[in-house]
Amino acid sequence: MTVGILRVDLFIHNSSSLKEKRMVLRSLKARIRNSFNVGVTELDEENKWQTSELAIIGADRDKRNMNSILSKALNFIESFGGVDIINHDIELL
Repeated sequence: MTVGILRVDLFIHNSSSLKEKRMVLRSLKARIRNSFNVGVTELDEENKWQTSELAIIGADRDKRNMNSILSKALNFIESFGGVDIINHDIELL
């Protein structure tokens, strides 16, 4: 069994309040969960209105498949409008 963790630091465009940030993140997190069958949570930067750190977590029997799922989730975030990836890290356990 392989557990995969993708940490992503995001910059959120056109966010001038925490309410706007939450709206963007709620949509992004729901679409990631539904598309890739993984867990998504905000780790840090909860009180900053233009940055966020997300953790995307999944489990699979095959290490290559888990890496592929997390890579596809990262590509999805890159194509999601309104956010830029500042930094990311994939860890497989």
